[in-house]
Amino acid sequence: MLKLLGARQLGSRDVPDVLRALAADPVATCMVAARVEEFGVDPRAFQGEMWSRGRAASSLCFSGANLVPLRGGFEDIRAFAERAARAPRMCSSVVGRSELALPLWQLLEPEWGPAREVRPDQPLLATNRASAIDPDPHVRQVRPDELESYLTAAVAMFIEEVGVDPRASDGGRGYRRRVAHLIAAGRAWARFEDGEVLFKAEVGSMSRGVGQIQGVWVNPDRRGEGIGAAGTAAVTNAVIASGRTASLYVNSFNTPARRAYERVGFEQVATFATVLLH
Repeated sequence: MLKLLGARQLGSRDVPDVLRALAADPVATCMVAARVEEFGVDPRAFQGEMWSRGRAASSLCFSGANLVPLRGGFEDIRAFAERAARAPRMCSSVVGRSELALPLWQLLEPEWGPAREVRPDQPLLATNRASAIDPDPHVRQVRPDELESYLTAAVAMFIEEVGVDPRASDGGRGYRRRVAHLIAAGRAWARFEDGEVLFKAEVGSMSRGVGQIQGVWVNPDRRGEGIGAAGTAAVTNAVIASGRTASLYVNSFNTPARRAYERVGFEQVATFATVLLH
């Protein structure tokens, strides 16, 4: 086993320090910052724990459905790995800045076993300017009564991107709730044609300063027509209009997507890594 180095769980008194730490790296920490801003760090509402080896400004990690190292040096990463390895694994992935996520995984792999897939090079992109190309005027927020059509596209995207069916564990109830919540919150966007989705994307996380776009997908029969770039431009403009920076991350090997995002105006601000677990 790894040596215990003392990562502790943070509580309500630590929230101001946590928020300041996250605000220092707003694009990379958007996923976690959105949760802390809404729920604080109470595990019951937060659906996870926030760990630190000392001060949040220099040592911080989120543990929940994903394990997300946020700040720290090697000793902090060791402490996070030890704490994660002590309890039954709850997360489905390790994700974050590559310089933090990959060393954390190297320490955890002997405890948790081989990963299903390691994606070590995922450019993290951001823009705070309106799209450099014309947005698709047909892309709009999805209505609640369009859940079934949208869900079909969302499942197809998830299988293509992650390699597993999100309906496998519980018949799709959890994923359906997640998608329905995004639609109800006005954070799911699509272009429909004859009742089918041609383009979809969501603002999966929305902190006070950043909206992180995820789940970008184009119907395979219509790829290569510029639908993805124009659709992403529409969602990006909506995020910018809300007063936030738009961000997303993409696999380095996905050349068509990277070109589309570059056309929209996104620039790389960091590199993420994702370790998908069995």
